[in-house]
Amino acid sequence: MSKNILWKSLVVSPAVLGAALLVSSSAYAAPSTTTTEVAKAETSTTTEFSAATPIEAVQTPDLLAQAQPQQTEVNTLDQINKYSNEGKGNTQAQVTSVSQFSDVQPTDWAFQALQSLVERYGCIAGYPNGTYRGNRALTRYEFAAGLNACLDRVNELIATATADLVTKEDLATLQRLQEEFSAELATLRGRVDALEARTAELEANQFSTTTKLVGEAIFAVTDAFGDDAGDRNNTVFQNRVRLDLQTSFTGKDVLHTRLSAGNANRLDLGNGTNGTFEGTQTFNIGNNNNDVALDWLAYYVPVGPANLYVAATGGIHSDYAATNNPYFEDYDGGNGALSTFASESPIYRIGGGAGAALNIPFGKGGGILKPSSITVGYLASEANRPSAAVGEISQGTGLFEGNYAALGQVNFNLGERVALAATYVHGYHGAGSTLFDGGGIAGTDATTGRNLGVVGTTQANLMSATNASSSNSYGAALAFRPSDKLSISGFVSYHDVTGFGSNDDFEAWSYGLGVALPDFGKKGNVLGIFAGAEPYSLARGGTGNRDVPYHIEGFYKYRVSDNISITPGVIWLTAPGQSSNNEDAFIGTLRTTFTF
Repeated sequence: MSKNILWKSLVVSPAVLGAALLVSSSAYAAPSTTTTEVAKAETSTTTEFSAATPIEAVQTPDLLAQAQPQQTEVNTLDQINKYSNEGKGNTQAQVTSVSQFSDVQPTDWAFQALQSLVERYGCIAGYPNGTYRGNRALTRYEFAAGLNACLDRVNELIATATADLVTKEDLATLQRLQEEFSAELATLRGRVDALEARTAELEANQFSTTTKLVGEAIFAVTDAFGDDAGDRNNTVFQNRVRLDLQTSFTGKDVLHTRLSAGNANRLDLGNGTNGTFEGTQTFNIGNNNNDVALDWLAYYVPVGPANLYVAATGGIHSDYAATNNPYFEDYDGGNGALSTFASESPIYRIGGGAGAALNIPFGKGGGILKPSSITVGYLASEANRPSAAVGEISQGTGLFEGNYAALGQVNFNLGERVALAATYVHGYHGAGSTLFDGGGIAGTDATTGRNLGVVGTTQANLMSATNASSSNSYGAALAFRPSDKLSISGFVSYHDVTGFGSNDDFEAWSYGLGVALPDFGKKGNVLGIFAGAEPYSLARGGTGNRDVPYHIEGFYKYRVSDNISITPGVIWLTAPGQSSNNEDAFIGTLRTTFTF
């Protein structure tokens, strides 16, 4: 057994150690200051810190907005360019000719001559004050563009038999200007011809006028260590791919059609079923043996001042409700925390599937209360089933009679650095259900057919196998960004489950705190540490299973380029299955994420 652990350590540790050395060697070489634009580049699209208003993001200067990149991107219709590049730097125009450095001054005869022509013939009508750039000096190419407009206008007047409006003196002036700026005019016209040809080619071969494709591919090498977990697992190389077709019909709405394929099985961390939901990593969601499946179909559209979210399949509460966990939350993608627990509060994992939600913004005044929101939503995991299968134990199916979870949340942005959310979720769960199942996004158990849990211990997840249950869950999440280089966030949730049979009631708790250091070592990198307790229920543990299962996670996302990141990380789980008799488990992962 010791040889097995040593061998696994040698297999996985070089990559993690190499990344650690890379961090240590470059951390202190990073610039000491970071501008707002740098933060925006890293997060790709930024908006209000946590106002869940689906499509175009409201650009705000507050630092909290920068801290919550992907959060608002899917939560608000203004931010729906989710899964785009990790970061986009500012580009700078290239100088292609020495003549670009030769400005045409307002005192030059050419400037004054063209300005006179503009005033008489209305060559340029694009400027609000109707003048030709006032008295600002122009590059020769800018000047040539204006001259070309006047040439076109004079040709138009001549073609419409109004040539008497064009004087011989003006024609002579135009000829002289044309001769002096012939090189620039030829270049501009050549560029226009090239652009027209390119546009025609794009139109002929375009995928769609309304749809763009955004993708993500994850490669992950992972293994578990420890006396128990190490014996049960081998080192694995896993993958997951998501292709998201984002369609807009009005420019303000977005229809998501996402295809997914993956082969990332979970690690076995405990005896029997104990501990199988703990330590679940985000890329474990979507495992279907590399078969392509439609895993999310949802529509975001503004309705007056509010924003409507409608999901036909694969919907989860964090699609529309602010989770307030910047840098850790990435919607189970490959650029945030490693685990489902560290990415968002477990309260958002209760239920899912098909349904709708409405986000109503408020608090747009100039006081301490910044743009905030009230959110209500309803998702049903059996919405597509008209009736139960023959022989199946069920207390109802369909959109309203089957399993569902209804959410209500109030989210406050206080000042520019603090966000606070209070959340309530009421759920109905048929016999054999799992509390934190995300509506089935993690698949079903091959033996029992029940939805697999996404986070937490077995005791906090599995409900009565013979009776239905209802749940009432209460949660709070807080995010604080004291500086550009530091983000602190945390959550706590309490879950009260009432079974419809005898001795089916139980309670569960969960809490966590995370610290993220953005741009650590390099612009776009993130160093994150998260610690807390995955959902647990000590009263259901029985003798020897009443220990709090703590989860400690550290990761470092290193941005290789705008489209590639490498994230080494470690997850430490104490008392898996709520039992200190089970040895602590360590999960080592090296994740590479490609976004395109």
